[in-house]
Amino acid sequence: MTKQYLKPLALAVSLALTLTACGKQESAPTSTPASTASAAPAAASTTAAVDAGKSIFDVSEIDANTNACQDFNGFVNAKWVAANPIPEDRTRWGAFDQLAENSLNTQHDIVTAAAKNAAQAQAGSIEQKIGYLFQSGMNDDAIEKAGFDPIKPKLDAIAALKSGADVADYITKSYAEGDGQVFQFGSGADFQHADMQIAYANEAGLGLPTKDYYSDDKYKDIRDAYVAYVAKTLTLAGVSEADAKTQAADVLKFETQLAAASLSRVEERDPANQYHFVTVKDADKATPHFSWDKFFAAQGVTIAKGFSLSQPKFFTEFDKLLATAPAAQWQAYLRFHTIDDASPYLSKNFQDNKFDFYGKTLAGQPQQKPRWKRVLGAVNGSMGEALGQLYVKQEFTPEAKQRAQELVDNVRNALKARIENLDWMSAETKAKAIDKWNTFLPKIGYPDKWRDWSGLNITADNFYANIEAAGKFNYDYDIAKIGKPTDRKEWGMTPQTVNAYYNPTDNTINFPAAILQPPFFNAKADDAINYGGIGAVIGHEASHGFDDEGSQFDGAGNNVNWWSKDDKAKFEARTDKLVQQFNDYAPVKDKPDAHVNGKLTLGENIADLGGLNVAYDALQVALKANPAEATQKIDGYTEDQRFFLNWARVWRGSVREKQALLSLNTDPHAPASLRAIGAPSNMPAFATAFQCKPGDTMVRSDDKQVKIW
Repeated sequence: MTKQYLKPLALAVSLALTLTACGKQESAPTSTPASTASAAPAAASTTAAVDAGKSIFDVSEIDANTNACQDFNGFVNAKWVAANPIPEDRTRWGAFDQLAENSLNTQHDIVTAAAKNAAQAQAGSIEQKIGYLFQSGMNDDAIEKAGFDPIKPKLDAIAALKSGADVADYITKSYAEGDGQVFQFGSGADFQHADMQIAYANEAGLGLPTKDYYSDDKYKDIRDAYVAYVAKTLTLAGVSEADAKTQAADVLKFETQLAAASLSRVEERDPANQYHFVTVKDADKATPHFSWDKFFAAQGVTIAKGFSLSQPKFFTEFDKLLATAPAAQWQAYLRFHTIDDASPYLSKNFQDNKFDFYGKTLAGQPQQKPRWKRVLGAVNGSMGEALGQLYVKQEFTPEAKQRAQELVDNVRNALKARIENLDWMSAETKAKAIDKWNTFLPKIGYPDKWRDWSGLNITADNFYANIEAAGKFNYDYDIAKIGKPTDRKEWGMTPQTVNAYYNPTDNTINFPAAILQPPFFNAKADDAINYGGIGAVIGHEASHGFDDEGSQFDGAGNNVNWWSKDDKAKFEARTDKLVQQFNDYAPVKDKPDAHVNGKLTLGENIADLGGLNVAYDALQVALKANPAEATQKIDGYTEDQRFFLNWARVWRGSVREKQALLSLNTDPHAPASLRAIGAPSNMPAFATAFQCKPGDTMVRSDDKQVKIW
């Protein structure tokens, strides 16, 4: 039941690791295209007055015993972290997690009420469907009674495979039913003609986090645990222990071959590795044992000029395995992944088994999340945008959207001014950058149009069947876009997701409703708090348009070079310094050899640095428009200080060691504790605000100070 079709090698870049399960959503009021005005208007203040009697930023959390110029993260966050241990059902805990938990609780109330009233709700309404979906997921008795019966037809079909040709037909048929295997498939904007959607086939099919886990000796213990997990998974579905052991070894061998032909996490970020346009005829030549012509016919998709067979090396290996791998090895691989994909929706023994490996062994999470959170995650994955429609109705006002729009406009204008005043970029390239800036489309809160769910049938008493129906429905919705114009107003996150993102192929910056609340955004706060929070988030997403990846796309979303050769070289020299800055960080206690991967995290680090600088500039414009606020102190801190204090507060939190190590290998975001200090340490404004001196940890020397946007 893998949803590998949803977004091949997702290009969109988010502010943080996604903390709530989400599908793909849509909603109501309108976002206006980015202004094309040539001059930035004066920024409006986000608050008319500050209530001096109430502290928006709790200064009692600040550790007065820590020097802000030496350890700014500790200064702002150490006391809070010490007082807020990680809950047993989580691997990390911080500001994002708290907001995500609040959002989950709100969603829980919504789906619980929907379930209670589902039978009386309007037939076919989203309220009824969400109610039935949640109700069926919470029906432990029915799920336990079913055991793994729901997937027996699939297991029987796998058992009947006799050849590579049979396997190819099985994969094709499974995809048509909404259940992808081995590779990813779905729609996406054409890198060369971004106004149109084409089909993308991308590498996938691995059970371990990255290709390195299959070959590096330091992951041998994890590989051994994975093989044991595969074997146990098979035995739960009726395979004898002896056969399960043999099949588990086959699965590891098979995936090791796929891994050798797969990209590293750093390589995945390169647009050159995400797009390889071919005709169907040429694709069939590249994989003679897998017919793409038959595959597309089975999906009901018409391919005109061609599609992206995005990673040729992987698909060559896939085809080779169809020709050379024994049928029994293919059966073991497909059997395991079929069970593994379905495990969250089967009886408790399957759920617990999957958690034991992916939760405990890989991430170090002591306890599984309560059942309602897991079922709510499934609701989000299946009908996330529909749930978002109910969430927005209850939680997000038009007034909040308007206030957020003002901040977006102010920060965007500050970015434009910053580009225009760069001292290292030529006028020619600046003009191209401004052209891209002019075509930004900000989207706030929720999409313009709610998605139609009328074709999805959800019942009250069959969780697995409901998940399957939603998977097929969403797959058909996705691939129906192939050959059609790109809809820039479509969203890739639900309104209830505490996150934000930028998509280079449609040049949109997107801010879901759930992030537009404290500590990011507070209508009663002074400007410094809002610009250090949501202002920096807005700047972060806008800066993604000019990071190492986003800078390879123009304002129309096409993967084209708009840089002069000299300017590109200057840009890369500056980003190389940022790579080195983060390469030097070793954030895991007692693991001095576990460093941040500066290349993997480069895009996010550029966005943090650019976003914080841009938000700071926007704050200064706002303060000029409100001189009384500019000169006041609140709780003993100036507006400049409060700006940086709130930035650090956003990144407060802690993480379990196993999750920290896993994230260093897989996450394009640097650890939160480093994001609190990484960008400010490159900003003279920070040193001035806190009276730091050369040689202080938070003051990078001139030769190491990074200045990009």
